[in-house]
Amino acid sequence: MGKTYKIAVVKGDGIGSEIVPAGVSVLEAVAAKHNFSLDTTDFSWGAGHYLKHGEFMPSDGIEQLKAFDAIYFGAVGLPAVDDTLPARDYTFKVRTQLEQYVNYRPVKLFSGVKSPLRDKTEKDIDFVILRENNEGEFVQNGKILYPDTPNGVAVDTSMVTRLGVERIAHYAFKLARKRRKHVTNVTKSNTLIYTLGFWDKVIAEVAEQYPDVTYTKMYIDNASASFVLKPEVFDVIVTTNMMGDILSDLGGAIMGSLGLGGSGNINPENNFPSMFEPIHGSAPDIAGQNIANPIGQIWSAAIMLEHLGESEAAEDILAGIEHTTAKGNLTKDLKGNATTSEVAESVVAFIKAN
Repeated sequence: MGKTYKIAVVKGDGIGSEIVPAGVSVLEAVAAKHNFSLDTTDFSWGAGHYLKHGEFMPSDGIEQLKAFDAIYFGAVGLPAVDDTLPARDYTFKVRTQLEQYVNYRPVKLFSGVKSPLRDKTEKDIDFVILRENNEGEFVQNGKILYPDTPNGVAVDTSMVTRLGVERIAHYAFKLARKRRKHVTNVTKSNTLIYTLGFWDKVIAEVAEQYPDVTYTKMYIDNASASFVLKPEVFDVIVTTNMMGDILSDLGGAIMGSLGLGGSGNINPENNFPSMFEPIHGSAPDIAGQNIANPIGQIWSAAIMLEHLGESEAAEDILAGIEHTTAKGNLTKDLKGNATTSEVAESVVAFIKAN
């Protein structure tokens, strides 16, 4: 037997209890095939944990996670819990304290899935959104003064540092070298002239170190339109925390469903474990019905294995997803009638048979 990877499994809330086990079943199948093993530990953290214990994770939760090679996460949030809390008290806490400064969100049209963009095919929709994950608009550096008075004031301050921009930019250009050698910086520096003007300046400086990679700057409004009109112009996109959050949902939409989108919150230096999760939420309205699309969760498993160095296993998972969608084994969000379990079982069967 080859290497053993210690994986923290956090199902979270809502459909997390269905799609995470589906993803784990795929991981177990591909691990057995490729001669490595997974030592998984389940954690019941999330909004449900908050309702019982008054916290999303224990006070030493981050220290517990540091003992693992990776974190496999579902989704967090429930209607009974203030929706400002899950990001602050779980997702952002993990991403920042474990220095997961790269949010890696691929966008790809799978075989057998019709994009809402009627003229676009698989060759047109295939790019990666890299979202700076620790700075920008989501640092929650702000304050509300006199909220219940006529002169109430609310302020949020975006933070952009040279270190933060340089490291996400280098990651983008190195990734582009492995793909089609094109980086697009999505920005809005014509109006946010200080923070994003500085962002553009630093990325342009990094771009000079990669003369073999084409570098383009595009404003967010143009980029949003281009996602719909000409997604084929993109290869690797690098953008800020909030803009990347919004664009990756648009990316999920042009793939056919947010349920297809996988992602990684990555610490490239491996000083801390990285966390892998689908891009969608906990969808409590469909929880417990076995109809949630598990492909985003399964794709996140492939991204996790790629990060851990198990590239062949990751490719097998992607091939299993392609096989499953190509034969029309689609869930309700994709106008199919397959269950969560049936999609996972199809991917597992492909891996075992090939």
